[in-house]
Amino acid sequence: MDDAGIGWIAAIIIGGLAGWIASGLMKTDTGVFLNIVLGIIGAAIASFLFGILGISFGGWIGYLIAGVIGACILVGVVRAVKR
Repeated sequence: MDDAGIGWIAAIIIGGLAGWIASGLMKTDTGVFLNIVLGIIGAAIASFLFGILGISFGGWIGYLIAGVIGACILVGVVRAVKR
């Protein structure tokens, strides 16, 4: 989050938006709080994974993209473990 140059409040707002988009893409029925958590944790996971590949996201848009991708990965992993 600090690398993207955004604060905590912005991270919560962007994380919520990213989680909401991911829940729509993955057809899940999660609440607002879980959307925020999915978006923030998803952004951290995606930033880490893309960092290994040498890809970096910057700013609000980059954090949103990373959050959506990471949240989708997170939902997919949870679905795989539940089965």
